[in-house]
Amino acid sequence: FQISYAGATDSSVQFIFYQPIIHGWRETDFFPCSASCGGGYQLTSAECFDLRSNQVVADQYCQYYPENIKPKPKLQECNLDPCPASDGYKHIMPYDLYHPLPRWESTPWTACSSSCGGGIQSRSISCVEEDIQGHISPVEEWKCMYIPKMPVFQPCNIFDCPKWLAQEWSPCTMTCGQGFTYRVVLCIDHRGMHTGGCSPKIKPHIKEECIVSTPCYKTKEKLPKEAKLPWYKQAQEPEEGTAVSEEPSFILEGWSTCSVTCGVGRQVRLVKCQVVLSFSQSVADLPIDECEGPKPVSQRVCYSGPCSGEATEYTPEKAELLYGSLQEFDEQYDWEYEDFTECSESCGGG
Repeated sequence: FQISYAGATDSSVQFIFYQPIIHGWRETDFFPCSASCGGGYQLTSAECFDLRSNQVVADQYCQYYPENIKPKPKLQECNLDPCPASDGYKHIMPYDLYHPLPRWESTPWTACSSSCGGGIQSRSISCVEEDIQGHISPVEEWKCMYIPKMPVFQPCNIFDCPKWLAQEWSPCTMTCGQGFTYRVVLCIDHRGMHTGGCSPKIKPHIKEECIVSTPCYKTKEKLPKEAKLPWYKQAQEPEEGTAVSEEPSFILEGWSTCSVTCGVGRQVRLVKCQVVLSFSQSVADLPIDECEGPKPVSQRVCYSGPCSGEATEYTPEKAELLYGSLQEFDEQYDWEYEDFTECSESCGGG
């Protein structure tokens, strides 16, 4: 390291200190030959030693100094003379053709630890040797050190995981007052394709309330009127087959036939709350409470004339009693709506 002291102008004193290197690498002699005859191989290695005592020490002492470069192992052939016939060995051809050098072999990669977002897979590496008959057997790792060892780990599936992609919000379903706006939310993979695998817990919502600054006005004729008994014409009730508009409104289907062929029975009809979505020009069902005003009745009494042998005629009091029970039935049961399911198609309409 270096220390500088500044004194008068244009003068300085420097002290330079060097830490001596007291450990170094040295190459060993060749290890014994792997075969006594018929061709074998032998390797050298490197050892760390203390320059002062010339004693071998742990490798970590030589790794402190960047200047210390560990020698690479050397490999050479040895004992190439054919084995004597008396030993039962056949005459062999040159060593490099029939006695390959030891080599690294690996097992297949394991499955990736993650399906997306980056994972790790591993494999086992071992040093093997092939004999003259082609039989492969594991040997000590130092015999393969003359070539680099293959990696044991590698990254895998480094592409991004599928994520939710939300489209633009649609125009408000109402032209005045409060309505709803919708959007399409898709699960997209790293290639931009519609796929699955996105977490439903973090899915963006597809419906929001919206308020148009223009207030809504209703004429006096459209205000709810007092309901009359079912056998009278109800002027304020929407007519059957009313067209769906961009404002949520009740849509009524026709009454069913009377449940009995004589006496007092009942008729039912389907009552929906629907709206036209201006951005797609399609009709959507809404919860009943999204439509303003009282819900039209979905059941009423009907009279099909006296039954055979019945002297009592149908009376308004009896009809009113039955009508009241049907109204209670209407109030006890109602449709409930859950969230929309995933669209059946990713594009082109579904």
